[in-house]
Amino acid sequence: MNLKTRKRLSLLILVLGLPAYIMVAVTLVNWMDRQWGRQPIWIELLVYIALGFIWIMPLKRVFNGIGRAE
Repeated sequence: MNLKTRKRLSLLILVLGLPAYIMVAVTLVNWMDRQWGRQPIWIELLVYIALGFIWIMPLKRVFNGIGRAE
């Protein structure tokens, strides 16, 4: 995939995909609150950090080298 295509795809992912993923992550934490009650803040923080790594790992190749010149 050439650099121009990766730049466009990364912009699309950041503008549309990231807000959608944030909504899914918050919904998951709210579901956890309903199921098991309010968790300590450090557990919620760990869940958010884990979800942050989960979304970026498959897209790592798209974002790699975006800041470089053509």
